[in-house]
Amino acid sequence: MKNTNSGWINGFIGVAIFAGSLPATRVAVTDFSPMFLTSARASIAAVLGLALLLALEQPRPKRADIAALAITALGVVVGFPLLTALALQHITSAHSVVFIGVLPLCTAMFAVIRGGERPRPAFWLFSMAGSACVIGFAAMSGLAASLQGDLLMLAAVVVCGLGYAEGARLSRTLGGWQVISWALLLSLPLMLPLALLTRPATFDHIGLPAWIGLAYVSIFSMLIGFVFWYRGLAQGGIAAVGQLQLLQPFMGFGLAALLLNEAVNSTMLMVTLGAVTCVAGAKKYAK
Repeated sequence: MKNTNSGWINGFIGVAIFAGSLPATRVAVTDFSPMFLTSARASIAAVLGLALLLALEQPRPKRADIAALAITALGVVVGFPLLTALALQHITSAHSVVFIGVLPLCTAMFAVIRGGERPRPAFWLFSMAGSACVIGFAAMSGLAASLQGDLLMLAAVVVCGLGYAEGARLSRTLGGWQVISWALLLSLPLMLPLALLTRPATFDHIGLPAWIGLAYVSIFSMLIGFVFWYRGLAQGGIAAVGQLQLLQPFMGFGLAALLLNEAVNSTMLMVTLGAVTCVAGAKKYAK
């Protein structure tokens, strides 16, 4: 029970850190290209992760773990950051953060496929109902008007759910911060040259908010958040603790309104509240 409670606490801290990711990305892509932002944040976090691995003398992962680390990197180091950065060129961060409501269902599905978990049937009913609330909101908000941004966000949450479940599965044996550090290091030979190739011709026009956004997504979103998140998923169960992601829209709405002066309407709040209510029911039947 103590381990489970620790999982929920660690998971909540991870979600709180991730809540700033989309607003920070929204700010950063005003001056940086999505490709540069994705590769630069991964490269910066990889260097920090490498320093941790060397300082704490961590053993190399087993050869059998390399494929799983590659899947983790593809999902959370490359796929989600790039797809969200591209999406945020077409939609606001307040709109995009609602799509995080689909993440618990995606994570739970991959928890079954990759993690061997078996939630009860009622769990899936509640999870699907919560996801339906989010998809319904996208349709009501004018899906055709922002079709590209919405599709990019949906693709982002699918690959992210895979990366979450795969990384959490590895965290049971490697440890949470070790998994994200090795996944970042594995992607460094690709991401560092890409960052150099896609860097701006000059940095004179880059404003302070964009630099702060890049720093946040590099240090917190790409590294520190995963330290808590993977530990929480491994301790409390991937499908169960994954439901905490439904709190992220609430946090994201507040940050978008506070930092970006974006409008957060009552429909957004009502739909998210409905999704959270569904996930509260799903949590009861997660195991």
